[in-house]
Amino acid sequence: MRPGWDEYFMEIARSVATRATCPRATVGCVITRDHRILTTGYNGSPRHVAHCTEVGCMVVNDHCVRTTHAEANAIVQGALHGVSLAGSVAYCTHQPCLNCSKLLISVGITKIIYETPYPDRIAMDLLSEAGVALVHFATLEGARP
Repeated sequence: MRPGWDEYFMEIARSVATRATCPRATVGCVITRDHRILTTGYNGSPRHVAHCTEVGCMVVNDHCVRTTHAEANAIVQGALHGVSLAGSVAYCTHQPCLNCSKLLISVGITKIIYETPYPDRIAMDLLSEAGVALVHFATLEGARP
């Protein structure tokens, strides 16, 4: 059976997540517009910095600070390659955290479709205030895990 667009892009986000280099979470993000992939990102260390899988995680307040989140990496790819993300949709394997939500708002993402809940009331409130739709993938018609 041919997948719908949401299922197709979420499957690609899952595949992108397999590149993650922090063992605490494997997260992937695909940013699209008009059914075209603009950028992808996964959680991993910044350029020229050792990855968690090589030297271990750097944990502060129960968060790995060595790792850049998947959504932020997808946004950085747009910036590095001159790709505007305004008016686009982000497909994320995990619900974006507060900082990633703010970045997604700032670049003009209009909708975020996520698979794994990571509920953050402040992030959800800011996304709502900014008019960014936050959609749990499981609620979409035809969505398959």
